[in-house]
Amino acid sequence: MADFNIGFVIFPGITQLDFTGPFEVLSRLSTPPSLTAPSRFPDVKTHVIAKNLEPVASDRGLSFLPGQSFETCPALDLICIPGGAGVVDALDDAETVDFIGHQGRQAQYATSVCVGAFLLGAAGLLRGRRATTHWAYTDLLPLVGATHEKARTVRDGNIITSGGVTAGIDFAFTIIAELAGGDVARAIQLGIEYDPAPPFDGGHPDKASEAAKALMLQRNGAAHGGMRAALEALALR
Repeated sequence: MADFNIGFVIFPGITQLDFTGPFEVLSRLSTPPSLTAPSRFPDVKTHVIAKNLEPVASDRGLSFLPGQSFETCPALDLICIPGGAGVVDALDDAETVDFIGHQGRQAQYATSVCVGAFLLGAAGLLRGRRATTHWAYTDLLPLVGATHEKARTVRDGNIITSGGVTAGIDFAFTIIAELAGGDVARAIQLGIEYDPAPPFDGGHPDKASEAAKALMLQRNGAAHGGMRAALEALALR
């Protein structure tokens, strides 16, 4: 049976948990085979992909070493695009956008976490689709032809978008359940003890205090403006 290739596209300024959250979950499809790879399921290969093989620094300074370049990357069955402050610069990088579009159009699943959705959109993959992204940026989805749907994970055909940062973990379990079954997904969830019990019930704007929302909107103000400008410039081109 052919390999099932999962690829994470990284670029300078990614948010590391956008990438490492779903990576941790999805990479466990390949180990150990006795638990996570039933005979009906192909061998899973997980790839970390960048323009070249130089280290890539996250927006908090944590660096990652890609294993594949755009040139060497195999055809992907699932492509995942994380978000982060670096999305604005990535939107202006034709090579990155073209790679995402090429791989995303032939993949079984094209996915994103947080504002990574705008790179799917820049590649033309969200036109006419329902989608989500980080709550502070959902108003920008129409700039890439998408309609916002209020949910932590949104699926429209083979396109799966998820909300901010930690939502990537949830989308990854949704994928595993579809590919390998609910028992495998639950076993992996138990293996990583994914049983969130946050000290504050305020991780969504519907639950957060007005003070918390105001603070986050203030902190995201410049980034939101930068994202809008980058998307409007892309539309003009």
